[in-house]
Amino acid sequence: MDYEIFDMGDVTLQSGVTLPSAFLAYKTYGRLNEKKDNVIIYPTGFGDQHVQNEWLIGDGMALDPQNYFIIVPNLLGNGLSSSPSNTPPPFDRANFPQVTIYDNVQFQHRLVTEKFGIQKIALVVGWSMGGIQAFQWGASYPDMVERIAPFAGVAKTWPQTYVVLDGMKAPLMAAIGFDSSKLNQLTSADMRAVGRVYAGWGVSQAFYREELYRELGFDSLTDFMTGVWEDSFMKMDPHNVLAMLWTGQHADISANPSYNGDFDKALKSIKALAFVMPGSTDLFCSADDNEYEAKFIPNAVFNPIESIWGHFAGRGINSDDNKFIDDNLKRLLALSTNG
Repeated sequence: MDYEIFDMGDVTLQSGVTLPSAFLAYKTYGRLNEKKDNVIIYPTGFGDQHVQNEWLIGDGMALDPQNYFIIVPNLLGNGLSSSPSNTPPPFDRANFPQVTIYDNVQFQHRLVTEKFGIQKIALVVGWSMGGIQAFQWGASYPDMVERIAPFAGVAKTWPQTYVVLDGMKAPLMAAIGFDSSKLNQLTSADMRAVGRVYAGWGVSQAFYREELYRELGFDSLTDFMTGVWEDSFMKMDPHNVLAMLWTGQHADISANPSYNGDFDKALKSIKALAFVMPGSTDLFCSADDNEYEAKFIPNAVFNPIESIWGHFAGRGINSDDNKFIDDNLKRLLALSTNG
């Protein structure tokens, strides 16, 4: 086990349901300095665990463990933090309660304050659903967070994004005849079709047209579909996936008592210096949506990743995209926040 567990006891979720013996899995990189002001929070995205975030952490990079104390908290539902697959009855599998992005960030706040005594965060950064968490940190704790850098992630699930996620849920529901009483019959084999659905959204039309999958070692489109999309999704627990899809579909940084659904107000409340980096060809966390959001954040720079890798421009696979993200994080961390 290359990560640690933060036990939270019984927690009351935003839904009002109490989840007993809840816990966050997290990994840290580097050391917390005496001032406790060298902190970077880097939440995981949908389906990812902390290992998938490590491509952006390293010596000489913006997220350098020699300089920063980097905390990677695992998303609830991802199989390491409290999830359908690791929670005992009565909240196991299909009975796992609905968890929001707001819940995740509140629990991460408990981790950094209760476990480490941290009161200032230099940066919150994240990809995809990790990006939504970065926005949520900025809106929920505006006086604590100095910088945010969401990439390929939006501040709320816009209608088309919701539809894409619903399309990923549909094959699992079809496997049980859309009979929710049979959800516990789902197995990882049922995830094969989910991977096929996501294949059309994860990267762009130009990616497929230019056959960039050959750069990844696949000789044909069929091999790529099987070797990447099917295989990666079949490694996931279907109940964890359904839980994370619910979290993703209902993500909105204003859907909480602080903002009561006033999305523009939530964006305006973010005091952090913000670098908002959508993938220019992202098909479901679109640059247009991010551009709208960035206009309302007082100290935001809108800086798209010019790439034909679509949503996966932020996935740590393409070296040019990786360099763009890392360079921008270096620029952002070099900016003064006036204390």
